[in-house]
Amino acid sequence: MADQEPQAPKIEFPCTNYPVKIIGDSHDQFITKIMEVVKRHAPEVDEQRISVRDSSNGRFVSVQVHITATGPEQLQKLNEDLRDTGVVRMVL
Repeated sequence: MADQEPQAPKIEFPCTNYPVKIIGDSHDQFITKIMEVVKRHAPEVDEQRISVRDSSNGRFVSVQVHITATGPEQLQKLNEDLRDTGVVRMVL
């Protein structure tokens, strides 16, 4: 039996309730800045379902939002625009 590399699960678009986790530098305007970008790409995002966690030392914050993903182009552009804010370290 040949070794096969596992394949990433295939996402069918549109994908409702698609989780996006955003990690960045903790400061007062972090959530405001990232939500402006998220709403530009996914205006239907439910702000009541935002999950926020601070790192143990308080230096970083992670925010999880759920969007309706319409395609890979939307996700790629969202990632790029979040990183362009200068406060985002990683988008998962």
